[in-house]
Amino acid sequence: MSDTLSAKVHAAKEALDKQVREIVQWHFSPDTGTPFWIEQAKTYKFNPLKDIQGFADLKLFPLFEDEWLRASPKTNISQWVPRAYWGKKPVYVFETGGTTGIPKSRIVVEDHWIDYEMMSETLPEEFFPQGSHWLMLGPSGPRRLRLAIEHLAQHRGGICFSVDLDPRWVVKLIKARKIAEAELYKEHAIDQAITVLAAGHNIKCMFTTPKLLAALDQALRAGKLEEKRREIGFPVPEGSMRSIPDAGITGIFSGGTEFTPQFTREACEEMLEGRTYMTPTYGNTLMGLACSKPVGPEDGYKISYYAPQPRAAVQVVDFGDYTKSVEYGQTGRALLTTLTKEFFMPRFPERDEGEREAPFDKFPWDGISGVRPFHETAATTTVGVY
Repeated sequence: MSDTLSAKVHAAKEALDKQVREIVQWHFSPDTGTPFWIEQAKTYKFNPLKDIQGFADLKLFPLFEDEWLRASPKTNISQWVPRAYWGKKPVYVFETGGTTGIPKSRIVVEDHWIDYEMMSETLPEEFFPQGSHWLMLGPSGPRRLRLAIEHLAQHRGGICFSVDLDPRWVVKLIKARKIAEAELYKEHAIDQAITVLAAGHNIKCMFTTPKLLAALDQALRAGKLEEKRREIGFPVPEGSMRSIPDAGITGIFSGGTEFTPQFTREACEEMLEGRTYMTPTYGNTLMGLACSKPVGPEDGYKISYYAPQPRAAVQVVDFGDYTKSVEYGQTGRALLTTLTKEFFMPRFPERDEGEREAPFDKFPWDGISGVRPFHETAATTTVGVY
């Protein structure tokens, strides 16, 4: 590790420790704190306000239980609103996908804006021009993605168009082995996207998931966009709009569990023809948004994600001992920690696993690559449009 990178790693560690101290003080203090955490602290053999001085001290907390975020008389959603926000700011509630039971819910005030404004700084202007309009081709409903992508577009001076998409219905169809119906629903989502693209809104940027990206590419190559434009009275030269680049899309921000090196290579070289830029992301309602290291053929299209420290951190931990990180390059489970004034989530074992990646110049802290469903629960996890 170079002296420059070593200094950046040290500075990042200090910033993370500082964030831990501030966020723990905020969530456990009587004046500003979160009712859930103030009550929970009564069960601990340590004092969070005194004993948590840095990230390493978070091991004093037990693992975060996802059941705490599911509906129950003990943990209703109001228990998660910090007292500092009571009656002062509007509160959103966003849900996880619900692919493994009752969806988890978390409160949000402005985190979704902050996360995506930070992510905006990583987008190359050449492919995501300021003022460009966006298409959000992904899950809608109670997920934060739709509002977050809309804010991202607005933050960059554009307007966001959305489709109506319920991924839970797709999951139900797949579980019931109604594959034909699931395909019809996917076609319905793609038809909505093509209708927006056909309307002449000059959309240059979009968010979508890997599966929907592939479905959109297939529909465009089959001439669906040209057909739609003619249907609404817009003449089109034959063969001029049969790829994602030819449809005017210059930049794609994408996320989902299907990002493998093989898919990424196929997407970049074939679907996007090397002309449209794509940046993979790893994120969820609980953590926020992890950006990827630049992806390309030089490293076999490997995708390495880095959490938005110090607001969140990802550790890759030993399957048998979640207090120990694995060595760089080794496989372990993703352990998430969220550290914002709106939401404190220490040491949550995600339903993903992957390989631990070393810090680098742009993100001088640990990352994770090869993200895939956690092997112990993968067989019971149904993935729909992601």
